[in-house]
Amino acid sequence: MAPYESAKDTSEAADLRAGRRKAARYAVPIAVAGVAAATIGLVPALATSGDPDLPKVTAQELIEKIAASDTQQLSGNVKISTDLGLPSFGGMAGGFGGGGGADRGDDDGDEKGSAADPKSKLMELASGTHTLRVAADGPDKQKVSVLGDASEYSLIHNGDDVWAYDSASNEAYHAKDEGASPEKGENHGAVPKGELPSTPKEFAEQALKAVDGTTSVKVDGTAQVAGRDAYRLVIKPKQAGSTVGQITVAVDEKTGTPLKFTLTPASGGAAVVDAGFTKVDFGKPSASTFDFTPPKGTKVTEADEQSRDFKGKDGKKFDEGDLNEPKVIGKGWSSIAELKLPGGQGLPTAGSGDVPQDAQKLLDSLGDQVDGKFGSGTVFSTRLINALVTDDGTVYVGAVTKDALVKAANEAH
Repeated sequence: MAPYESAKDTSEAADLRAGRRKAARYAVPIAVAGVAAATIGLVPALATSGDPDLPKVTAQELIEKIAASDTQQLSGNVKISTDLGLPSFGGMAGGFGGGGGADRGDDDGDEKGSAADPKSKLMELASGTHTLRVAADGPDKQKVSVLGDASEYSLIHNGDDVWAYDSASNEAYHAKDEGASPEKGENHGAVPKGELPSTPKEFAEQALKAVDGTTSVKVDGTAQVAGRDAYRLVIKPKQAGSTVGQITVAVDEKTGTPLKFTLTPASGGAAVVDAGFTKVDFGKPSASTFDFTPPKGTKVTEADEQSRDFKGKDGKKFDEGDLNEPKVIGKGWSSIAELKLPGGQGLPTAGSGDVPQDAQKLLDSLGDQVDGKFGSGTVFSTRLINALVTDDGTVYVGAVTKDALVKAANEAH
């Protein structure tokens, strides 16, 4: 099967950037909270089948097709596999200060976080394979359910209300959506910024933001996903030092909606992220899909009752504002963010009583000691995102190799 025409590759980067800006504007607002971006195989159920005979298109035309897809209504099942090379986060959420029993709230530290709090509950999507049931009806109604063997976790956005319900613990979490105004037809902030996407569309929108002169983009054949004919858009970094090998997006031939997203690392092997529909329907979901009333006996936690501040063992609260705005070193796929840890010192240790034991085990399993002009530090490596934390509290992080991080740290001193 010969690749399709790849005209208008990176020589017309301006047009590509215009296309992906349009694509971002028309993103399907599937609401799901997940894990921080720094913590984001391929399984048979996700494999594409068949090579449908479709009219040839260029990369520019396919990006414009995504941009023009204004898909606002859909329902179906999505299977997501993530393989960063990390241990499972399933039993560690509480150890990182999230919900599920982490201390939060009042100054006495007695209040416990809700087991249904999305900020910690969906951290498990950072590893393993998960099946999601999704539905959307415009910017005001979305639902995502993570299906377990004998339980289900659902996040529902319906108008001004955001509900999360964990059937395993019979706990619910409720918040008011105080985001963008409905007059503008925008996503109302039901999902905190910087959280993990949950559908191929959302993953694709993130990838398209990187399309510029540092990127190779082409259409490479066709595929069939969830019973629908699709084009394969392949995005590759042209810069050295990136941990990203390539990104493949299967784009629905009829609607222009991304049906499948696969990110493979430069090191080879299984995909780091593979998200694809196994079943999809572009009809209007039933209005009852987005209705939710806590079952009798459910413990309900209101968002305004649960402080977002976390406390350390010394009783001091950790404020996200303590982390300064990062400085970006380089550009494109090899860009690195540099920031300072609070207090101007390196990572605390379990011996100091500042780090939960589970978290320390994770850090120890990933850490690699390095030295340079910057002094000494530890590189924490995954198959995609790597971070260097120096002993003086400087952090260098990006989808780049360990050598690229050390070089950036040396050049900064």
